[in-house]
Amino acid sequence: MAMWIQAQQLQGEALHQMQALYGQHFPIEVRHYLAQWIECQLWDSVELDNPSEEAKAKRLLENLVAELQKKAQLQGGEDGFLLKIKLGHYSTYDRCPLELVRCIKHILHSEQRLVQEATNVSFQGFVDVLSQRHQQINQSFEELRLATQETENELRKLQHSQEYFIIQYQENLRIQAQLSSLSSLPQAERTQRETTLQSKRTTVEAWLTREASTLQKYRLDLSEQHQKTLVVLRKQQTLILDEELIQWKRRQQLAGNGGPHEGGLDVLQSWCEKLADLIWQNRQQIRRCEHLTQQLPLPGPMEELLSKLNADITDIISALVTSTFIIEKQPPQVLKTQTKFAATVRLLVGGKLNVHMNPPQVKAVIVSEQQAKALLKNESTHSESSGDILNNNCVMEYQQATGTLSAHFRNMSLKRIKRSDRRGAESVTEEKFTVLFESQFSVGGNELVFHVKTLSLPVVVIVHGSQDNNATATVLWDNAFSEPGRVPFTVPDKVLWPQLCDTLDMKYKAEMHSGRGLSEDNMVFLAQKAFTSSSNNPEDSRNMTISWAQFNRESLPGRNFTFWQWFDGVVELMKKHLKPHWNDGAILGFVNKQQAQDMLMSKPNGTFLLRFSDSEIGGITIAWVAENPNKLVWNLLPYTTKDFSIRSLADRISDLNHLLFLYPDRPKDEVFSKYYTPLLSKAVDGYVKPQIKQVVPESDTILDADGDFDLEDTMDVARHVEELLRRPMANQWSSLLHPIQQKHPETWCARNKLS
Repeated sequence: MAMWIQAQQLQGEALHQMQALYGQHFPIEVRHYLAQWIECQLWDSVELDNPSEEAKAKRLLENLVAELQKKAQLQGGEDGFLLKIKLGHYSTYDRCPLELVRCIKHILHSEQRLVQEATNVSFQGFVDVLSQRHQQINQSFEELRLATQETENELRKLQHSQEYFIIQYQENLRIQAQLSSLSSLPQAERTQRETTLQSKRTTVEAWLTREASTLQKYRLDLSEQHQKTLVVLRKQQTLILDEELIQWKRRQQLAGNGGPHEGGLDVLQSWCEKLADLIWQNRQQIRRCEHLTQQLPLPGPMEELLSKLNADITDIISALVTSTFIIEKQPPQVLKTQTKFAATVRLLVGGKLNVHMNPPQVKAVIVSEQQAKALLKNESTHSESSGDILNNNCVMEYQQATGTLSAHFRNMSLKRIKRSDRRGAESVTEEKFTVLFESQFSVGGNELVFHVKTLSLPVVVIVHGSQDNNATATVLWDNAFSEPGRVPFTVPDKVLWPQLCDTLDMKYKAEMHSGRGLSEDNMVFLAQKAFTSSSNNPEDSRNMTISWAQFNRESLPGRNFTFWQWFDGVVELMKKHLKPHWNDGAILGFVNKQQAQDMLMSKPNGTFLLRFSDSEIGGITIAWVAENPNKLVWNLLPYTTKDFSIRSLADRISDLNHLLFLYPDRPKDEVFSKYYTPLLSKAVDGYVKPQIKQVVPESDTILDADGDFDLEDTMDVARHVEELLRRPMANQWSSLLHPIQQKHPETWCARNKLS
């Protein structure tokens, strides 16, 4: 969504032009909420003037509607309702999906132009980059098509020449037979006939000698042309498999950390199918050459040349088939035993090679890291399992509409896992496994048989939900820092701090479903926490490295949790309860207690801010300037998920009348009123629904001897309501007031005129 972020920063006339791109035909709300998804699709791969591309355009339309429905469900409330309304606009494109593609391409190109003009720099947009890469690949395919057509034409000429040669050769044999039969004729007639036949024989043999040399040259030239074609084929295949497909797999892996969705698989399939078609055509040509050579053996190196060409083309098609057996939908990387999970594998060239005519079966097994290493080194051909997966066999199905050959594992379940001996301080949540998918099938009428295997991204197996946090850390680190082509599943023990910051930012933005990620100030705060540093200069941590142990093995100083456990707790709290407030900019969050005090001391009474708790996982607290002569900054006892399941943050802020302005100076109702729960004014079925409301004791009852705010005396009725309701009514008020009465008996008695 890099382009949309830049487009939103346009000003003046450029902003008006950008806004004018949108309307009923394509609402700007859709561009905003689906920015990341839209910019990941390969719109330029659709040829607008080609009617056969309509199916591809229709899939893009269906995927867009599906993403919009998903976003509407996630947003909920008013935003979700508005998005659902926008769904109706796309019914107009059902009969002309190519127009939707044309519309979006125009919008993206226009946005790019406006951004370029506004920034006055040479900004190479993602659309142009993709177009350039696609143009290069498509140009190579056109060269290969022409080369293959040329060798086909030359092969036909060779075949015709050879057939005529054989006819003339048979004519020569017939002349020889006639010469042999002349002995029975009278001398005069025999001499005359013999002279004629000898002359004819000499002419034919001379022609055969010349034509044999010509045929040999044709064969050698044709083999050279095939060699050149194979060089281009191999280069094109390397570009598609070792660059484009590897990049797609990398995007798929980063998507596990919240990166952009790994779109573009349909384009990859179209490229792989073109490769398969061209490779198969060239292979058939080479085999026909072999047949012609066997039919008419001639002296020379042709047999060895054709044998090598056949071996080379077979290697190329083998690499294509085995590399295009991929996992379209990865199994969950944190895999809980006895829990249903799904996965999808796909053979990108299955439809083109007619594999679906005899649908192959795919088997899934879970293997350890060591077993995966042995498999990739070809040290083991037997797929020994490290656990039992139920429903682990599936037949590949061919979808005529999309041309895809896939196996959908919908109801797998890991029954048990066999763990290996762990090293040093390694825990069970650091042990990596992988799901191995394997199959066998033949192409060309059993001409070639392939045994294909593919490994999933590493998975961490857990048996209880409490292990999810640490298992996620292992997966996050692996997804972020693994190198292509690594030995399973090697990752660096240390990485640069900015690299980890990028990963945390990606994860955070994905969970918040917005472009507001972690700012540079947030990164400074996180660096202070990770390195127990007090530096406020971002440059100080730029060249620092953080180890896996610092990330999620060693507890933070004075705490019983790690850096990741603290950060993940923040993410979970925000995702479940506070996402709208973060996206509104209402939560500063990454501010420590001292920083909050420094920021608030110069503000009027009642100014407050929201920051994440340093002492509790998944906690957020309110710091505010109190109304008292000494002007102190108070911090409420942190709220957690449990608190917000009782009463929302907005309602809690509404309850506290002494909170007036959200830092720096925004009236609280201006920020939070749209999230307040409406009060019910009427009874339902004869009953009035009670309301839970939180209060904070007055200032002089909760100050300790030094005048500081005492966290132990913070009162939150919402938090105690469940406990109070379980007690006799006579004891409820005494239970509620007991902490203050016990701590400050004199103050309490004076205020309530008690003896």
